[in-house]
Amino acid sequence: MLLAALYCLLWSFQTSAGHFPRACASSKNLMEKECCPPWEGDGSPCGQLSGRGSCQDINLSKAPPGPQFPFTGVDDRESWPSVFYNRTCQCFDNFMGFNCGNCKFGFRGPNCRERRLLVRRNIFDLSVPEKNKFLAYLTLAKHTTSPDYVIPTGTYGQMNNGSTPMFNDINVYDLFVWMHYYVSRDTLLGGSEIWKDIDFAHEAPGFLPWHRLFLLLWEQEIQKLTGDENFTIPYWDWRDADNCEICTDEYMGGRDPANPNLLSPASFFSSWQIICSRLEEYNRRQVLCDGTSEGPLLRNPGNHDPARTPRLPSSADVEFCLSLTQYDSGAMDKAANFSFRNTLEGFASPLTGIADASQSSMHNALHIFMNGTMSQVQGSANDPIFLLHHAFVDRDKAIMKIYGFQKPLSHL
Repeated sequence: MLLAALYCLLWSFQTSAGHFPRACASSKNLMEKECCPPWEGDGSPCGQLSGRGSCQDINLSKAPPGPQFPFTGVDDRESWPSVFYNRTCQCFDNFMGFNCGNCKFGFRGPNCRERRLLVRRNIFDLSVPEKNKFLAYLTLAKHTTSPDYVIPTGTYGQMNNGSTPMFNDINVYDLFVWMHYYVSRDTLLGGSEIWKDIDFAHEAPGFLPWHRLFLLLWEQEIQKLTGDENFTIPYWDWRDADNCEICTDEYMGGRDPANPNLLSPASFFSSWQIICSRLEEYNRRQVLCDGTSEGPLLRNPGNHDPARTPRLPSSADVEFCLSLTQYDSGAMDKAANFSFRNTLEGFASPLTGIADASQSSMHNALHIFMNGTMSQVQGSANDPIFLLHHAFVDRDKAIMKIYGFQKPLSHL
């Protein structure tokens, strides 16, 4: 069930590029369990008149409960999106999106037939105008309400099985923060009971494909927001770094001289507020993160527990990880040995491939090293360094190991 949910969460359910389309957040949609909005190009549901797609029943395969999640019928994310909708837009050809109004990744043009080549670049290779444009896009996303998507503030059951919708507006940047929170949050079992041993995007085979799709969707939303169809997320190549090279006011924000846990007042991000960081409060109240501001962005790179993360990853670490031949030797197991995914994610030693619960290496090392908002799984995407970090994890040979592609996927 878990791997199917990982993949289906944002891919098979093409209405859910941002989880919940605004056009499908009414009690009528929820009660009828249908999300087939019209495409604005021809006014028909799913752009059916133009041959873009049609409204169809979703078809999901179900797996029996496993040890990581021994429940059924208690989590809205199970067999996604059938709890909310069982009829959605199924798009044809190269069309995608909640109403089949977008082109699939790698295509553009009025009929989505034109191939496009986009390259993610090292942030230090950007010119000053290019770098400033990227920072301006982040700021614009943080201050623009998403026109297409809303977030639920309660479970389907708390919505009285759809008759009482509970949704909030959210800005474009925070929409993706919320998505990362939602996929990794604990399961509310009712009353005061919580199931914590669940995560639909980490510690399992879906770690790389889920985050890859997350980045592609984020790029797509920024392209739509800005009209810049050539936008891509830059990456930070952290191999062999001694410190956070991008933690300066010119890039992702330096330290506040008066408080090293805060960002410098001169940075682009000093005024940013975070969301989805009060996990224990949500669990205690049996509620979801509602997108309310919860305080400033925190970061104090390097002032973490050195016993847990003694250094940032090296080039040798990356090369060893790429030498591992099994993608995941123990599915759904962060104690798996000689596993490419488990080693890259950071639960196994990049020197031996042996699982080590006392260490956080590779991908995990960057999160721990930042010693702040980015160190908490559910709220980590609040820090824009998250995007640069995962763009580097996603690039070239690392992601190629999943699919066996002959060309780096970062060039799609």
